[in-house]
Amino acid sequence: MARHVNLKGNPIELEGPELKPGMKAPDAVLKKTLVDTYKLSEGQGKVRLISVVPSLDTPVCALQTKRFNQEATSHPDVLFYTVSVDLPPAQARFCGAEGIDTTKLVVLSDHYDCAFGRAWGTLIPALRIECRALFVVDRDGVIQYAEYVPEVTDHPNYDAALKVIAAVTQR
Repeated sequence: MARHVNLKGNPIELEGPELKPGMKAPDAVLKKTLVDTYKLSEGQGKVRLISVVPSLDTPVCALQTKRFNQEATSHPDVLFYTVSVDLPPAQARFCGAEGIDTTKLVVLSDHYDCAFGRAWGTLIPALRIECRALFVVDRDGVIQYAEYVPEVTDHPNYDAALKVIAAVTQR
């Protein structure tokens, strides 16, 4: 059965599986720069929040990224990631213009082959962007929170994800 989210009320198909709490987090290789890659498994052993956005150059995506950049300060033992299909130079420009501290919030590009989107079930192939989603992965690589935001233009449930982070980091 095809999965979908809505974009301004119109259903749009997703590619990949629907990940749920209790499932093992898939690995993926993403780009930090045009040359440098980053494997999500490099964060194994730490609690990770993966914030997925369609494009950093849109208002909700910008606010979501800035929010988790701020939250990263309060959670120094958690790795915070933002994933989009924006090219790494565009991500770097955005982070510089918006004051995003990329030592606290790692911004990763899925532009090259959309392997993350296919593995995590966030790819909107018709537009070659990611849907809006949040994932919290525990130290053992198990998903503890998964949210695919039903309407791409809406904000995710920040408080729910942060509550799971607080619970998981206490273990």
